[in-house]
Amino acid sequence: MSRQKLIIIATVFVDVLGFSIVIPTLPYYLTEFGASPTTITLLFSVFSFCAFLSAPLLGSISDRIGRRPVLLLSIFSTSAGWFVFASAVSIPMLFIGRMIDGLAAGNFTTAQSYLVDISNNDEQERMKNLGIIGATFGIGFVIGPVVGGVLSTISHSFPFYFAGSLAFINGISAYFLLEESNHHRNTAPIRYNPLMPILRAYRNLTLRPLYIKWFLYSLSFVIVQSTFALFTQRAFSYSSFQTGILFTAIGLIIAVNQTLLLQRFWIKRFSNHQLELIMLGMSFIGLLMSATAALPMFLLALPLVGSGQAVYRVVVANEAIHRSEQTTRGEIMGTIASVMTAAMVVSPLIAGSLFEVNIIYPFLAGAAAVLAAFLLSIRTPSPGT
Repeated sequence: MSRQKLIIIATVFVDVLGFSIVIPTLPYYLTEFGASPTTITLLFSVFSFCAFLSAPLLGSISDRIGRRPVLLLSIFSTSAGWFVFASAVSIPMLFIGRMIDGLAAGNFTTAQSYLVDISNNDEQERMKNLGIIGATFGIGFVIGPVVGGVLSTISHSFPFYFAGSLAFINGISAYFLLEESNHHRNTAPIRYNPLMPILRAYRNLTLRPLYIKWFLYSLSFVIVQSTFALFTQRAFSYSSFQTGILFTAIGLIIAVNQTLLLQRFWIKRFSNHQLELIMLGMSFIGLLMSATAALPMFLLALPLVGSGQAVYRVVVANEAIHRSEQTTRGEIMGTIASVMTAAMVVSPLIAGSLFEVNIIYPFLAGAAAVLAAFLLSIRTPSPGT
């Protein structure tokens, strides 16, 4: 494997690791600041909103000045964001740390562009490289929560210092080892409108039902994710380490589905529309089981929710491919990503408010959103096998 590819993989891994370390540890850390559930979930929303604004702009800039400077800026800004967050002495300082990291969230998209650049127009090589990115993403989400849980036994701020240090080392390595990959610069003026993908999704009558279903599912997923650690803390008196183990278990369930069961079982036995209904149904049942706040039911629900999440993503991508022309598939996949990002901005705001009323309400709201997607799927069956 080339040096450039290793650096890019490290960049993505550190980015994902840092984000996944946050999820189980954040509520416990913020408790020290006296933050309410709404404030805690608002931190998730602020990060996503900043990423929503910055990612398209950083991508356009990298087309014009090159991938290397944008990657270096993003990596070092991520490091700075984590250090500000870890050393915070007030809640506003916590928000500044997450905003810095969110505005630097061009790492992932620029890393993808870098790997496409070095594929030399070889489609197989390009798919292989993007597959490596996907696998790295998955590994980061499996390892991150348990790393966060273990490191939090030292102190609740230590995982964030660790993430900042990793990003800084990664930035130093990239500075000395990473070469520029984009030798065909775009000279056209930048046209920046972060809302354009959402407007495009609304105007596309063919794919609008798909986008709505994906938004509803993403809404459900992020509502639950952003209050998951708060829920385990309140309902089961779990420590950050125990919550990290749960997140790692979910990550393993997702990994098993995507690497083993997807090709060998799910796709072989069911059509795309059948899979859509099955996964939405499993997710709905799992969320209702979780809302009982009984530990045995909660643990039994994890495979249902994890499997639903893993396979439904593939169902959405497959439906998008079947409903679009080959020349527009890249744009369509980008729009799907933007729809999820929009859900990541809105969902935490809903989740925190609901959690303050009753700790099971986020799960019930998530179940309601999935049920709406299920009913829409019955009305608008997806094409394909």
